[in-house]
Formats: sequence, structure tokens, C-alpha cells
Amino acid sequence: MYLTHFGLNAAPFALTPDTAFAFSSRAQREALDTLVLAVDGGEGFIKITGEVGTGKTLLCRRFLAHAAVSAPADAAAGRYRTAYVPNPCLSPRSLLLAIGRELKFRIVNVNSDSEILETMNRSLLRLAARGSRAVVCLDEAQAMPVETLEALRLLSNLETEKRKLIQVVLFGQPELDQKLARHDLRQLRTRISFHYQLSALSSAETQVYLEHRLRMAGHRGNAVFPKDVARAIHDYSRGVPRLVNIIAHKSLLLAYGQASMRVTLRHARAAAKDTPQARGASLLRLECPRWLRFGVRA
Repeated sequence: MYLTHFGLNAAPFALTPDTAFAFSSRAQREALDTLVLAVDGGEGFIKITGEVGTGKTLLCRRFLAHAAVSAPADAAAGRYRTAYVPNPCLSPRSLLLAIGRELKFRIVNVNSDSEILETMNRSLLRLAARGSRAVVCLDEAQAMPVETLEALRLLSNLETEKRKLIQVVLFGQPELDQKLARHDLRQLRTRISFHYQLSALSSAETQVYLEHRLRMAGHRGNAVFPKDVARAIHDYSRGVPRLVNIIAHKSLLLAYGQASMRVTLRHARAAAKDTPQARGASLLRLECPRWLRFGVRA
């Protein structure tokens, strides 16, 4: 591919969330600060929403990494026992069991949801006695069935006189807000004390983001994405990081195919035209209508 051509040692615009490539945009900083503040404060439920591709899963992994390195001796940070459930589209009992497994609780010979909760309560009390905090991160929470969301509320009843025994962070698309607006979920909705909505990158952030990803992938040298190209990619992607990655990757392929060390506006337009989700992709008009016709080298 184009790695050697651009002096890279890794793919700079891979779609897999990788904390090594994490870019600290304003929204990512504020969201992470909100998470740390809320969890350190012992809040029960926290909600992070954002459109598809805005970096919710990456934010979740950054927070889990933060929790993992929190020093036990640091009273402000505390020590966390974390659980990550990437697909919580489960029945109420299956979700409770999944959370228990992730928290490394021994839950056996239980016949009802109430028994599961009782077992979890005992385990959480032992955890709290050691000065640890249990934090559960649920990704793609908008996909959770209503009855499972309602069952999740029961976890907020696990508490001592001073604080919650378990904290839950919901990561989801805007549809999560629509689901939580239901009248029958009002009890859960009122338990969410902190929330943050992730926004897309600004035009200036997009240019820095492109440079950052290339630098983390090993690039050294002149700018690959000139300012006008970075602005164009921002416009086509609306600043959504996932779309920025897709368009930037295709642009690099096109530049490589023409033995160019820089991406041009023509490359960016062609890459956007080949990306259905890009803004105005169907309206772009180029002399060469398909980006593959640029002759990308094998």
C-alpha cells in the first residue's frame, strides 16, 4: 500500500478505535473530564451521546485506560474495578450476568434477577470495603431493550448510606435520548446526573487531526494535507472523525497512485465522491468520475 511511500510504519487512518492515535479535540477533552469528574464524585449514572463516528468508543477506551492506571495510593483518583460491555442488547438477566462476569464476581446457583442483585450487592460491599469503585461502561446503549434499561435502574439501588456501590456510564447515539424520553423510563432518566454530547471536529481541529494521525503513524517531513485540502476534507466529512479517516485514507491511496507526496484537492474530491456518507458526494463533478480511475498502484 502507501505506507513506505509516505514513510509510515502504521496505517494512519484505520477505523478501529486505537488509543495510541487518540486526538485530544475540545469535545474529547471535555467529555473525558466530565467522565473523570463524575466517577470520582461517585455519581450513579452518566450518559455520553454522539452521532455515528464521533468517537464514543474511543472515548470509552480512553476512560478505561485512565481507570486502569489510577494509582491505588491516590485518594483523589481511587482504584476502579471496571466492566466493559460492547453490545448490551441483552435480556435483563443476561446483562446483569455479563456485568457480574466483567467485574469478576462469582455468581452461581442463582434462580432469579433478585438473587443476582443480592449476590452483586455482597460483592460490591466487599469491593467498597477495600476502597475500590465499580464502574460499568455500556457501549451502543441505544440498542438496549426498554425492559433491560429499566432493569439497569435497579443497579442504582445498590448503595451504602454514603455513596453508590456501582456507577454506570451509558455511551450511545442520539437515539438513546429519544428512548430515555419515554414515560416508563423516567425513573432511570432522573438518575442520570451527568451527561455530555460529543460534537464533530472544527475545521481547524481537522487539519491538526490529520497531521496528528500521520505523525503517530511515523510520518516525518513536509505536510501531506495542505490547508485547503484539510478544509475540503472537513467540509466533506462534516468533521466526523470516522468520515475524515475514510476520506483521508482514500486520498492517500490516490496520491500514492500518482506518485505524489501531497494530497491535492482533486484527490480529496474524488475520495469524497467515492464515500456515500460524505456531504455532497452525489453532487461532485469531476473529469474522472471514479477515484479508482486515477490508477492506484498495486
